[in-house]
Amino acid sequence: MQTKAGDERRRIILDHARGAGHIEVVELAHRLDVATETVRRDLKVLEEHGLVRRTHGGAYPIDGAGYETDLAHRSGHRVVEKRRIALAAADNLGDAETLYLDDGFTPQLVAQELLKSHRALTVVTTSLSAAIILAPADFMSVILLGGRVRGRTLGTVDHWATNMLSDLVIDLAIIGTNGISRERGLTTPDPAVSAVKHKVVEVSRRRLFVGVHTKFGVNSFCKFADIKDFESLITDTGMSTFEAHKYTALGPAVMRV
Repeated sequence: MQTKAGDERRRIILDHARGAGHIEVVELAHRLDVATETVRRDLKVLEEHGLVRRTHGGAYPIDGAGYETDLAHRSGHRVVEKRRIALAAADNLGDAETLYLDDGFTPQLVAQELLKSHRALTVVTTSLSAAIILAPADFMSVILLGGRVRGRTLGTVDHWATNMLSDLVIDLAIIGTNGISRERGLTTPDPAVSAVKHKVVEVSRRRLFVGVHTKFGVNSFCKFADIKDFESLITDTGMSTFEAHKYTALGPAVMRV
């Protein structure tokens, strides 16, 4: 009987996390009328199942095959860190003349930084948001990949996008993901998204990963790339120097900004 009660309590906790984007232990204990230690044990179980990532005093949901955060959530989560990451990415284009820009909120911030630079680029993107930001600039040539538009991210997917990519050679790709780990590489919940990202990796000469430190150590459903496929991993200072060295040992430079 207690197991069933625990399962139901953990389901409520997970639903609340996915609705709110982040949950606090004390608030949950009050809401569920249980001890804070009970909530902490529940969060530990949910973390062991890859459903949440615990933080000091709370937890947030992890994107997986059955759930994925949307742009509204991402645009309100660690925005300061994401802006620093976006600026670092825009400063590390090298001699690239053609650029792939992924969908997602951090790449959208990269688009804003590219606009400020007034640098002439041909930008290929799956992101409607990034295309809208960049297209009005006369120094930008923007190619929006066709396909089915995903409501959660406003990104295009399926064979239309992968077929267009097959005919391109791109100097630099700036790519985000839902999870990145030393064991599994870069992963994402949706097979259609994974297929597009995998094709981008194939057709690009250089690749930068952009994402906050909470993406690291997370495994999602579909793998699309290995750590060694990337020139640099750009994240925030929430990642420890010790952990950064572990990723550097696999090939890429790790930039903590």
